[in-house]
Amino acid sequence: MIESLKESYPVSTLCSAFNVHRSSYKYGVKRLRKIKTESLKEHALVKSIFRESNGSAGARTIAQIATDRKHPLSRYRAGRLMKACQLNSCQQPKHAYKRATQEHVAIPNHLNRKFDVTKPNEIWCGDVTYIWTGKRWAYLAIVMDLFSRKPVGWALSLSPNSQLTADALKMAFESRGKPKNLMFHSDQGCHYTSRQFRQYL
Repeated sequence: MIESLKESYPVSTLCSAFNVHRSSYKYGVKRLRKIKTESLKEHALVKSIFRESNGSAGARTIAQIATDRKHPLSRYRAGRLMKACQLNSCQQPKHAYKRATQEHVAIPNHLNRKFDVTKPNEIWCGDVTYIWTGKRWAYLAIVMDLFSRKPVGWALSLSPNSQLTADALKMAFESRGKPKNLMFHSDQGCHYTSRQFRQYL
């Protein structure tokens, strides 16, 4: 494009039209023609290390790995290279439960580690775990039948609250035909000891 314009118009005319100084134009052309082999190697190295880390490595880690591979690189240089390559570290943050705002209710342990179950729908157990979704933590509530040791109900939410545990229990209860005379066992987490969940139970 530039070469075809140069053939049609003098450089001075082009620079005047685009309001660019002639010395700036000459410097830009010279810079475009001059490809730095070392810079290309650094870009390729940074991209390779970033891919190996599945996108979790930051500038400090990339600099350390590159240096260990006999290519000395400072964390600041690694940061500039990452920015040039449009690479952003997506490290998984540590999980931390929020402090409970509900009053804790102590409930007797009726199961008392008696895990020998003789029939289905006699004892169910519930628990909540957390899962990294790629952008934030999500919470999975499970209801398991102790007889088959298989999940019979589950629910997923962005908040580990009583609605989550109630939704998992509702799924189990309806999928098993609303059984009677069964025991539900869980830990003493506030999402199980809350008034909302106990009323639903």
